[in-house]
Amino acid sequence: MLEGLEFYGRHGLYAAETQLGARFRIDAELFYPYSGIEDDLSLAVNYAEVYASVQAEVTQQRYDLIETLADRLAHRILAEQPLVTRIVLRVHKPHAPLPGIFGNVYTELTLERA
Repeated sequence: MLEGLEFYGRHGLYAAETQLGARFRIDAELFYPYSGIEDDLSLAVNYAEVYASVQAEVTQQRYDLIETLADRLAHRILAEQPLVTRIVLRVHKPHAPLPGIFGNVYTELTLERA
């Protein structure tokens, strides 16, 4: 699991969000069979590669909805990491432009390889 990956992105519906940007936090639970695995990175998920993919998607792309960002991230990780059979991905937007006091806004998506 990769938890609390933080990046600056420009996702959102409002002009200020796309101009100023904000901090986004990503959690990715990656499921794959590794019981009895040899101590060899080529037989496991490379978390550095997953980190780089998440960073690229959050910082180089722009989406109106965090749900779309979550979908693109989950599909990208499944495409790039053939060992991953299931992913639970959360996109947190802790500074969403909402009235009132709140701790966090996030979306969660679960995908399984077909």
